[in-house]
Amino acid sequence: MNQADTNGQIGTPAGHTSSDGSATGPPKTAKQLEKEAKKAEKLAKLQAKLDKKAAVPASTEKKEKPEKKVKETKEVALYTSNTAPGEKKDTSGFLPDAYSPRYVEAQWYSWWEKEGFFKPEYGRTSISEPNPNGKFVMVIPPPNVTGSLHLGHALTNAIEDAITRYHRMKGLTTLWVPGCDHAGIATQVVVEKKLWREEKLTRHDLGREKFIEKIWDWRREKGVRIYDQLKCLGSSYDWTRVAFTMDPKLCKAVTEAFVRLHEDGSIYRSSRLVNWSCALRSAISDIEVDKVDIPGKTFFAIPGYTDKVEFGVLVKFAYKVENSDEEVIVATTRIETMLGDTAIAVHPQDERYKHLHGKYVQHPFCDRRLPIVVDDFVDMNFGTGAVKITPAHDANDYDVGKRCNLPFITIFNDDGYIIGDYGEFKGMKRFDCRKRILEKLKELGLYRETINNPMVVPFCSRSKDVVEPMIKPQWYVKCDQLAADATEAVRKGELKIIPEHHTKIWYHWMEGIRDWCVSRQLWWGHRIPAYYVSFNDDSIKGGTTDDEAYWIVARSEKEALQKAAEIFSVDSSKIVLHQDEDVLDTWFSSGLFPFSVFGWPDNTADLEAFYPTTLLETGHDILFFWVARMVFFGQKLLGKLPFKEVYLHPMVRDAHGRKMSKSLGNVIDPMDVIRGITLEDLHNLLHDSNLDPREIEKAKAGQKQDFPNGIPECGSDALRFALCAYITQARDINLDINRVQGYRFFCNKLWNATKFALMYFTGEERYSSDLALNGSENNMDLWVLSRLAVAIEACNSGFAQYDFAAVTTACYSFWLYDLCDVYLECVKPIFQNGSDKQKAAARRTLFVCLDYGLRILSPFMPFITEELFQRLPRVDGTPSICVAAYPENVSWRNDIVEKEVEFMQKAARIIRSARSDYNLPNKVKTETFIVCTDEQSNAILKKYASDLATIAYCSKIEFVTQPPTGCAILTVSAQCEVHLLLKGLIESEKEITKLQKRKDQLEQTVSKLKQAMQSADYATKVPAEVQTANTEKLQQSEGEVQRIITAIETLKLM
Repeated sequence: MNQADTNGQIGTPAGHTSSDGSATGPPKTAKQLEKEAKKAEKLAKLQAKLDKKAAVPASTEKKEKPEKKVKETKEVALYTSNTAPGEKKDTSGFLPDAYSPRYVEAQWYSWWEKEGFFKPEYGRTSISEPNPNGKFVMVIPPPNVTGSLHLGHALTNAIEDAITRYHRMKGLTTLWVPGCDHAGIATQVVVEKKLWREEKLTRHDLGREKFIEKIWDWRREKGVRIYDQLKCLGSSYDWTRVAFTMDPKLCKAVTEAFVRLHEDGSIYRSSRLVNWSCALRSAISDIEVDKVDIPGKTFFAIPGYTDKVEFGVLVKFAYKVENSDEEVIVATTRIETMLGDTAIAVHPQDERYKHLHGKYVQHPFCDRRLPIVVDDFVDMNFGTGAVKITPAHDANDYDVGKRCNLPFITIFNDDGYIIGDYGEFKGMKRFDCRKRILEKLKELGLYRETINNPMVVPFCSRSKDVVEPMIKPQWYVKCDQLAADATEAVRKGELKIIPEHHTKIWYHWMEGIRDWCVSRQLWWGHRIPAYYVSFNDDSIKGGTTDDEAYWIVARSEKEALQKAAEIFSVDSSKIVLHQDEDVLDTWFSSGLFPFSVFGWPDNTADLEAFYPTTLLETGHDILFFWVARMVFFGQKLLGKLPFKEVYLHPMVRDAHGRKMSKSLGNVIDPMDVIRGITLEDLHNLLHDSNLDPREIEKAKAGQKQDFPNGIPECGSDALRFALCAYITQARDINLDINRVQGYRFFCNKLWNATKFALMYFTGEERYSSDLALNGSENNMDLWVLSRLAVAIEACNSGFAQYDFAAVTTACYSFWLYDLCDVYLECVKPIFQNGSDKQKAAARRTLFVCLDYGLRILSPFMPFITEELFQRLPRVDGTPSICVAAYPENVSWRNDIVEKEVEFMQKAARIIRSARSDYNLPNKVKTETFIVCTDEQSNAILKKYASDLATIAYCSKIEFVTQPPTGCAILTVSAQCEVHLLLKGLIESEKEITKLQKRKDQLEQTVSKLKQAMQSADYATKVPAEVQTANTEKLQQSEGEVQRIITAIETLKLM
């Protein structure tokens, strides 16, 4: 046998002499010859390749690499039809290929508004017309007119609009009143900053009237922005009834309420301690005080100070006892307030100080003797057991001062500068004085020590200044009886607070209530309708502004003059009136909102029809500050509760559970989520804000960490749905933008599913969802209608219980897992190969699923559901999904069919999971052999064999007792196995290698997780959410390892 050598020539026969006469050696064995032949064959092939390459002329140019294919970005669809605002959107064209929020959300709102769908008059002759379905009335928690909405507002509107749209679709006479709050402090601060930034002027430079004109100009320019944002969110308000708390109608209500409450003794004037903001030069409410816990020595930047100010330390110093060598050591966290000390208090039973009762100590910085008084409030075991008393600047000391009849000495002016006869300290700013007093005490030998002290520092939320307790003459609302009535209303069940655990907080606040200070030293707001009376005749005895007898409360200056003339028995010409410069706390006007919006005190048709309202929905953080005050005023002024139920939603925090804060860079404008925004533009917003320049870089870093690629465009529907899906009984929501984006993908799924389904409706036939089963429906028709019935029942039940997570889950599950994943797949073979009767039944069923599926989703996603609803081949002439009937009481529940399909789906999931384990693409169909020893299981799978084949990607399904070899064996139940034929579909060795590699990776993950979880401080140092995520990941990884082991064993047998 001749073999080709490396030169392609013919070789000599084995064992013979070559042409040059040399011997070739002993004869080779057959095995050796075979090996050499293979080697020579390989060499020959290699030579042929080299020869071919040599024959091609060498190219001087480098061969260009093929360009990488750039992923084609489809142009975002926009609505471009020439439709005038208020006219109906043109839906005659084809649906765009992909869901586009900007396309979908265009044009609908102005049409809804123009058609009057959101007005309670819609569909009826008048608001007084009886409606057997009842009424649903709610007012907006009025957002501040300052600037734009935040995610808290978006959450409020998502919930409230869902509730409102639901009740409107249920056929109730529905009214949701929009409005805005004048936000006294917040608005004044914003306009003052703007005035300084643009004109370098203060409000005092302008004067009160001109400054208020500036605020109205700003309101006219910016105020409409909030309303535009609310419309962008899809909120279905009746805009013909919009109310601003500074509108004449509401101003009239504020004045009337103040006068009436003063006349019956519920409002009075008194000098008391208030929360004072030196930066604002105004008293502020408790809700405007941020109480910051610090563990000890901490420095804060305070407005008006170059250096940071120290807090969280306790300074101990001594007061010398008069005519004695003894001293009394006291301690304070606010050493500057010692200038206002008027006593030292000790406990009456403290043996250390009994001999000093009634004696005095000398103030080191002024000519003041401080008595040593006894009071039970002193804790003998804390510190030295002796407490300095500053009645004019501390709440506890104020009470001691009242009990012990001590002088009340104010040491600060309104700006926080030292006043009084204190030598070098006079005129100093309070925190500069703090440093200097410490130095002087050391010089005098009175300083003892400074120690760390955990404490709470009260900051003004508006100005970031430290709040100073100050005594000021103010107007107060007497709250004891109002609180008792409000408590009783909840105890009797007349007012229901949801979730119920908030009732404990309600009772707690009501039991410990203090009278409400309603005066604010501002220019913007409702000026207090109180007039100080003086006389232009010296023969008439006058009073002082501290004397309430010289204050007249009236609806107008004319009425005040008449009242004063009567009270003082003086001719009106001798009376001089000066209206109180202060304005009312914003919460006062907000407390009247549920009836002032309807025209109270006038007996209007709206007040008659819509008061009391049905529900008050708001955040739990203002249960006392707003909700309680509305209850107070409603019961007191109208004799009726302003609403029957209060639903309190959680607070929105960021994905890390942190409070939304501009300085952290985690405050999100809902418009940026709806439209999308780049990281660069997020940074730019910080520069345009009122944020302290020193905090901007910190905020930028926070934005970069949370939104490295900016915020993607999600659309209003996805944002609303996400916010409602988050709501549980928890106090907080940790909002992750990725989850919002996930619901934007859900919108795309809805879009594609409906677009696909509409292809089956090609004729002129129109359908109704009033479907009575006629026996032509197949098993999957019955199943999907039953699943729809379950979703409808869950939605109605969820809305009744304010369980929004349950409603959103029911909608999401029906559309995604029932309609898209299963039913739409199962009808494909029907429309391809079924009979006309089967197709007709499938069309009827499919229409009902789309129609009712969109309706149950509409309260959360009004835009996309309207867009798709308008394209359904409907019989009824309902103009909009806004006013379509919400589904209820359908009779399609079929538990038997659901259980059967559930078993079939279990088999399908197991098959699909196995296909995934063996890396089989969906286009590769598998043969499946089912072995069931249980008759019932066998019958179910036979009944749904074609549907199982469709959703599990099977080319055929056979029911056998002896399946072929080469199958993966899958267990459905103890009596039922699925044998999936893999032989010929996969290369066993390759798949084993892939699976082994994946198994190694997973085992490394499992090992690392176990190692981390076994560390000593894991339970204490690792955040709870990370521990939960690790546990879930460990379970998933271990489960996948087991499945891979099983798959490898199966492959080894092939």
